[in-house]
Amino acid sequence: MGIVAASIAPAVRTRGNSRRDTLLDEAARLFRAHGYHGTSVREIARAIDATPGALYSHYPSKADLLLAVYREGVRRIVDAVESSVTPAGEPVPMLIAACSAHLTALLEGGDYASVVVRVLPGDVEGAEAALLEVRDSYETRFKRLIARAVAPPQRTIFRLALLGTLNAVPTWYHQTGKLRPPQIARNIVLLLMGARKT
Repeated sequence: MGIVAASIAPAVRTRGNSRRDTLLDEAARLFRAHGYHGTSVREIARAIDATPGALYSHYPSKADLLLAVYREGVRRIVDAVESSVTPAGEPVPMLIAACSAHLTALLEGGDYASVVVRVLPGDVEGAEAALLEVRDSYETRFKRLIARAVAPPQRTIFRLALLGTLNAVPTWYHQTGKLRPPQIARNIVLLLMGARKT
């Protein structure tokens, strides 16, 4: 998930412009609740007591606004994952730690993290390439971790199965369940590593 410098640069944003921050927060909330196509610029404007024209002064289109929300969501997940691993760690425990951080960020990261999972790049005409770049650069971290923990030629399918399974957890996870996010992440990694050997 180490994002390539060119890709992460637009995602790094200081939270200093309160009007823009409020706009992104409300857009994230509405995109999470209703999806990209189910949310209108008018609804977002109404949520921040502004006109649609005022939104366009910050972002030229709804797709650009979604891209900004997506980048912020990925930035938050990247921060969690990168702070969970140490370069000198053992491969499998490092992979488990990264997966645990990823899953915890999805389950506890609020609206922004949910948008990253809910909105697929192909859903947003005009922003698909940019969303794919952000997503793919995020996955670079997992490619490196998996390269250390999993033998070829199964790395690609392992990564896709791993991230797909982790990203599906929010659809069934309940806070009252017996397993916490770190346990779920660990079990998923070990299950896939066991399946990989058969």
